[in-house]
Amino acid sequence: MIIKASQRGGGKALALHLLKTEENEHVEVHEVRGFVSDDIVGAMKEAYAVSRGTRCKQFLFSVSLNPPETERVGVHVFEAVADRIEKKTGLEGQPRIIVFHEKEGRRHAHVVWSRIDVDSMTAVNMSHFKTKLRDISRETYLEHDWRMPKGLMNSEARDPRNFTLAEWQQAKRMGENARDLKAMMQECWAVSDSRAAFEQALGERGIVLAKGDRRGHVAVTHQGEVLSVARCTDKKAKEVRAKLGEPDTLPSVDQAKASMAQDMTRAFNRHVDEARAKHAAETIQLQLRRREMTASHAAERQRLDATQKDRWVRETRERQERFNKGFRGLWDRVTGQHARLRKQNELEAYAALRRDREQRDALVSAQLEERQQLQVRLHEGRQRQAELLHDLRRDRSQLREAFGPPAEKKPPEKAPAGPARPAAEQTPERPPAPEPRPQAEAERPPVPDHLERLAALREAPAGAAAQPTKEPEQERDAASRLQKFREQRSADQGHSIFPERHQ
Repeated sequence: MIIKASQRGGGKALALHLLKTEENEHVEVHEVRGFVSDDIVGAMKEAYAVSRGTRCKQFLFSVSLNPPETERVGVHVFEAVADRIEKKTGLEGQPRIIVFHEKEGRRHAHVVWSRIDVDSMTAVNMSHFKTKLRDISRETYLEHDWRMPKGLMNSEARDPRNFTLAEWQQAKRMGENARDLKAMMQECWAVSDSRAAFEQALGERGIVLAKGDRRGHVAVTHQGEVLSVARCTDKKAKEVRAKLGEPDTLPSVDQAKASMAQDMTRAFNRHVDEARAKHAAETIQLQLRRREMTASHAAERQRLDATQKDRWVRETRERQERFNKGFRGLWDRVTGQHARLRKQNELEAYAALRRDREQRDALVSAQLEERQQLQVRLHEGRQRQAELLHDLRRDRSQLREAFGPPAEKKPPEKAPAGPARPAAEQTPERPPAPEPRPQAEAERPPVPDHLERLAALREAPAGAAAQPTKEPEQERDAASRLQKFREQRSADQGHSIFPERHQ
């Protein structure tokens, strides 16, 4: 059975908790031993009074015994486990209380000891009690041939590939680095006598033994981390090789990561299926509740309508019987009594109509409020489902990145060594940046091209507008060729190309 324990004070609060019937269907005080009082509250007060003679604040040792849900455990089994706890922890002969709780078809027990030894007026030392209780729990499972939980071997070293959805969420809340990987690998090394045993011990904790590139034997975790076996176990490489052999037959790191990625993908897919199945089961229950509520609301409205209809018929008949018949009715018409009664009946009928309408509105409002509460539960379920699937997909993508091949980083290109070329010979890769404009000009909004040309024409001197501001490309080339021809001819003939000017 699962055993949980703690040292604590607050005896009165603990007594009230043990006697609480709101959360438990049945509460049975099985034993009050070693106390003067025969009830729990009095026994707790007595233990507190004895503890006042010491400096101990946590004078109680509280233990809960939780057997498997599918097993029917007798009272003698609980008593035997309690006696074994006394012997292991040094509480033999100490006053104790045993209380049984039954809830949701399960039975568990609470055992409380007083730690104060009245002979020496000292508190019993509860050193390493969690380890001792874990051993007792394992022995109890083995003795009764119960199915032992996988995490009972070492609650801090579990294979994450075998986590349930709830365990995965709990591991995320605790943090990814909650386990001490080095201590876990040292434990695996200590209990193994061969490579096969070491591989099995690591595999039960979600670690794969592989061949490293430079460090020989390495271990690949479920998060894609690569750890050196020699470094984690504080052993030399010779000792590791002597026990594990050569790493040539082991898978490489990439192969181990690929295998782990497949296992983790299957685990995530299982978590997704489990989340969807859980949401479907919750949704079915809520949908059934919604249908029942709809039918119940409809029946209530039908009953109200039938009741109001019968009452309307009865009240209408009573109002109609107020009118006299025959000669008296004629006389009432003459005296105006008939008109007054008719007016009174109309007011009463209108008041009855408003009453029935308000009554029906109140019923509908109450039903809508009840339906809205159910709708809130439906919406919260959908929201939890969406957030859970989002977290699972995000974790899966992160693990894919961890197990994926590392991205190759290209080294930055270096400039070739040698003397620098002149500035005129260097060809810039980018055009030179424009000169910064003044602040006023930089803040000025851009002006369209046609407005700029118009402003240039207005500022030019008279007659300049008719002249072309720029020669066409063809005319400029022809003029330069003609000028070169004249200069060449003048050089050849030794005189000017215009001899008439020299006469």
